[in-house]
Amino acid sequence: MSQKEALLVLEDGTVCRGQAFGAIGTTGGELCFNTGMTGYQEVFTDPSYYGQVLIMNNVHIGNYGVNEADIESDSIKIKGLIGRNLEELFSRRQAQGSLDEYLKSQNIVAIEGIDTRALVTAVRSKGAMNCIISSEILDPEVLMKKLEEVPDMSGLELASIVSTNVPYEIGDPVSPIRVAVLDYGTKRNILHCMVERGAYVKVFPAKTPLEEIKAFNANGYFLSNGPGDPASMEYAVGTVKGLLEDEKPTFGICLGHQLLALANDIPTFKMHHGHRGMNHPVKNLITGKCEITTQNHGFGVDPEAVRNAPHIEITHVNLNDNSIEGIRVKGKPAFSVQYHPESFPGPHDSRYLFDEFIDLIKKHSKA
Repeated sequence: MSQKEALLVLEDGTVCRGQAFGAIGTTGGELCFNTGMTGYQEVFTDPSYYGQVLIMNNVHIGNYGVNEADIESDSIKIKGLIGRNLEELFSRRQAQGSLDEYLKSQNIVAIEGIDTRALVTAVRSKGAMNCIISSEILDPEVLMKKLEEVPDMSGLELASIVSTNVPYEIGDPVSPIRVAVLDYGTKRNILHCMVERGAYVKVFPAKTPLEEIKAFNANGYFLSNGPGDPASMEYAVGTVKGLLEDEKPTFGICLGHQLLALANDIPTFKMHHGHRGMNHPVKNLITGKCEITTQNHGFGVDPEAVRNAPHIEITHVNLNDNSIEGIRVKGKPAFSVQYHPESFPGPHDSRYLFDEFIDLIKKHSKA
């Protein structure tokens, strides 16, 4: 444990004192927590976390080091990290370095020695709020002033920041299954799940014109996960509406799920504290089966609007709070889920959704 002091200041005035870890500096963002016990590196590199300061609720983080094989994007996407015990020592032989080295290499400020269970309890009761971490400024009043400069997540468009700048392709170019991916912050394992099932995938930047996407002559469209407020993404909603006119199979995950809803006049809303972790129970209303799922979202689809929409069918619900976890557009080959079936990290209960997407593409192509 570092001997250098660090401060965590919350928007409600709460001040927590701990020890510095990772880079020395100051960082701020929306406070959120993850309930997973493993997979911290995959979580840190998930673009959906961009703009957020993350509490890892498990008591030991960093104990198996870091490995290039475990990243979900080209860099760490969280703004800062909070932990009870952030470990510099690690036990995994395959690890290529420590968590401390990894955070320092990407200039990520972290704080440890925090009672994360008490902090998570506060977030669950008070709701999501902004916070600031500093290991260079130790005056709470100064940090409260700086915290005022941290933007609120509501109304914030972040997908275009984490999206690829140029289109790229993966998979077998001669494959008859061609999928156009709209990259709003996609995770690598989502792409791998489609390629493993025989798809040739082309990934497009978030603000790619509709005509350019259609020029790829894809058999299906995929709407990716990503950060920020979906209601601020009018450009993406317009694109999705245009893609739906093609009547081709369309699959959305997380932010993609919210954009599919918005494209069908279903509003989204800011959740009290969101769902993040790899242990959330979801019921598939079509099969009646329960799935343990990986989740990461702070916005949701308005449940009342969905239930009153005659052209939308609810396919999945969260068993903890009955929030909408999956929809299907009646009369169109378009569906989406709020959670992450690629499950990296997490259980594989929901990977059948990629099979259903590829099977839908095959049936649609034959028809």
